[in-house]
Order: sequence, then C-alpha cells, then structure tokens
Amino acid sequence: MIFEQHYLDCLSQASYFIGDETSKRAVVVDPRRDIAPYLESAAEHGMAIELVLETHFHADFLSGHLELAHATGATIAYGDKAVTEFESRKLAHGERISLGEVELEIRHTPGHTPESISIVVYERAGDVEPHAVLTGDTLFIGDVGRPDLLSSKGVTSEELASQLYDSLNEQLMTLPDSTRVFPAHGAGSACGKNLSTETSSTIGEQRGQNYALAPMSKDEFIAVVTEGQTAPPAYFAYDAVLNREIRPIFDEAVPPRALNLHEVARAQRQGAIVLDTREPDEFSAGHLLGSINVGLAGRYAEFAGGVIQPGVAIVLVAGEGQEMESKIRLARIGFDNIIGYLDNPLGVFNANPDDVARGSRVDVAGMQEAMERLDGVQVVDVRQPGETAGGVIPGAHLIPLTALNQKLASLDASKPTIVYCAGGYRSSIAASRLAAAGFHDVSDLLGGFGAWQGAGASVASPDGSELAATH
Repeated sequence: MIFEQHYLDCLSQASYFIGDETSKRAVVVDPRRDIAPYLESAAEHGMAIELVLETHFHADFLSGHLELAHATGATIAYGDKAVTEFESRKLAHGERISLGEVELEIRHTPGHTPESISIVVYERAGDVEPHAVLTGDTLFIGDVGRPDLLSSKGVTSEELASQLYDSLNEQLMTLPDSTRVFPAHGAGSACGKNLSTETSSTIGEQRGQNYALAPMSKDEFIAVVTEGQTAPPAYFAYDAVLNREIRPIFDEAVPPRALNLHEVARAQRQGAIVLDTREPDEFSAGHLLGSINVGLAGRYAEFAGGVIQPGVAIVLVAGEGQEMESKIRLARIGFDNIIGYLDNPLGVFNANPDDVARGSRVDVAGMQEAMERLDGVQVVDVRQPGETAGGVIPGAHLIPLTALNQKLASLDASKPTIVYCAGGYRSSIAASRLAAAGFHDVSDLLGGFGAWQGAGASVASPDGSELAATH
C-alpha cells in the first residue's frame, strides 16, 4: 500500500493519496484545488487515480474534486446523504471499496455535517485490524469537528452535536486502539477549537487524551463541544455551497496578468479590491491608496477570505516572484476573480507618490500617549474569544477579524482608531480594511497584546473589570 498525507500548513488541511501497488489503482481523499501533488504521486508510483473521496462538504477550502476528475477521469464519491449538482457516486454505510489488496470501508459519521463519512483503511482485505481511519472533520487530534457551522441552514448545533456523539461512540471508538487516526485538519483550523499540532494519532491515544472522548453523557458532550467555538471566517458559507456545485475548473499553470498603474486604478474605480500580499512592515512603508494588506507569510487565504467578499474582482500587489503563489492560495478558497497584479510595485510607488499611502504603526508607549492625549480613541481587539479570555486592553471593542466585515457599522469611522491582535499580523489586515472603508485615522499596535502585556500596561477582563498588570 502507498499511503501519503499531503499537508497544507497555510490552511491546516490534510489530504490523502492511497494506492495499491499490486493493481496500480489509487484514490485521493479530500483533495486541495491545486492538484499537481496528487498527479505527481500517481506518476511516481505508476498508478491511476480512479476515485476522489470527499469526507463531507468542506467549508474552509474549495476542494479539488472537479479538477481531479477532469484531469484523470476519476469518479467523485460522497456519503449517500450528500446531494451534488455534478455527477457523483453515493457511498452506503458499511460499503467496501476494493483497490486490489487494499480495501476501504465507508462509515457514516454525521455530526460536523449531516453527510460526513469516515474511511477505514485495510492494507489487505482479509486483515482483522485496520491500518488507519481517515476521520475527515468528525475526529481531530485533540478535538472533534465543530457542530455549529450549519446553524444558518436550519440545522441546530445541538442536533448535529447529538449525531456527533453517536458517530464517535458507535463508529470510531469501536475501532481497535491500534488504528491510526488521520484527520482532515490540524492546529490553526477554524473547524474545531482545540486541535493538536500533531497530524496523526491512534484511536487509543485519542480515547485517553481527547477531551471530547472522556466518559460523559450525551447532554454533557453537547454542552462541551458547542461552547467556546471561534467565529468562522465569512467565506466558509460560500465554500460550503460551492463545493456542492458545478463551477469552473482551476488551471494552476496560468499566471496572473501584469497590470500598469492606470489599469489598476481603473479596476479600483470599477469596484476591484487591491490585495497587497507583502509583509506588514513593507505595506506600512508604502502602498496604493485603498489597499488591503494580508501577508503571504501567515494564514493568507483564510484571512483574505474573511475581509474580502467572495466573487469580488481582485488586483494583487506581491513581492517579486510571488504573484503566482498569491493567486493559487486564493484559488484554494474559491477566490478566482483575479484581474492581475501590479507590475513593478516599488517602482510604481516611487514614481507616483500621490497614489501612495503609508501605514501608521505605534508601539506601546505611542498607544498609551495617544489614549491620554486624544479624546475618544477607539481601540479594537481583533483576536478570537479564546484569546481575549486571558485579558484585553481596557475599553477595547472585541471584534474577531473573521467578523470584522459584519461589524464595521458598529465602529465610528470619524474617531482615531488603534487596532491590535496577538502579535501584529492580523492587526495590519484589520487596520488596512478599516482604512479602505473610510476610517481616516487608523493605526495598529506593533507587537500586539503580547507587547502591551509585556510592558506591564493595564489589562482588563473581557467584561471590563481591571486585572493585575504583569511584567
């Protein structure tokens, strides 16, 4: 058996290539949209990809099932509760898929979503104990899939959490302790709240270490898995729907088109967003007026999808040679409307200073001075609730970056505004988004809350009560 985990750190997303060396037949599970790695694996092992298995309709990325089917002729398959616009094979609970010696068993494990499945992998059809189980978003390392993403679709988180409890206890925890566990996500994913940095484990380890698998009643389980979930990025609902639909095939070999300043300005006037993918310090030193900064070094696609509306036209400003990476990573979440990229951005900035703005970044002392000197300074904390529970800057508005677009109207664009996060990456995104929305005096805090707390500045609890300062 060939068994490969393909892990994308930038989305904390795992996909799998499984092949039978005797028959040379292979499947891919939960593929990302840029499918070159799977085609390379198939070529390396002399195998044909015959089946694309999806554990569920993903919300955090746009899957590459259509791209793989188009490139290889493979059949796309889901659990039989899934309904797709495109042709797909429906897999029954308990169904076995033979690749030759390697055999896959389908188990319906609803809870994260109604159509979720897990895939039990047997290295040989006659084996009593399985080699592994691919758990999708049902079971993570250290966590379980969040059950609240479909609340807007008329399915309550409590209903799905109840199904999740049954799936875990009746389908996954009945597997031998030696069974290796391979989930669809790791630490950093918004599909759970307590994911480990490990990308595999065993059923036995999870039985003893995963908080959600501790002995408890169903009611207790529902309570523990539904509380404390982070605010998901706004694009999740868009991707969850798009993953069911027929949509254009992405060609990862086509680079974006180079644009001059005149073309970029015209696109801006017509509603395009200029997305600057350079680092915050580079962005702050000079950027096109109205640009939004989401640096490639972080969770670029996820945060871009949180502050830019799906479908909007996008012009990229990137570091030299990074235009293609910027485009591909946006395509992974279905943001395909890339008009092109600004050619020679530093040269353009130097030649056209009237079209360039500088960002304002303040250190802790500068922020304290501004709060003392200016009336009505608006402080915005864009961290997630799990982060703010440990303390906030007194008087801060608590708006997770993933919810900033929806909460813009709750802020006063006329007030001087200082944004902060944990260390400075997300705050640069938020500050640029506010500036693009018409906030005239926006700064972000260098070093974020970590720098504030490290300087011994005053800290409050999220409810506003004062906490002891720490040095």
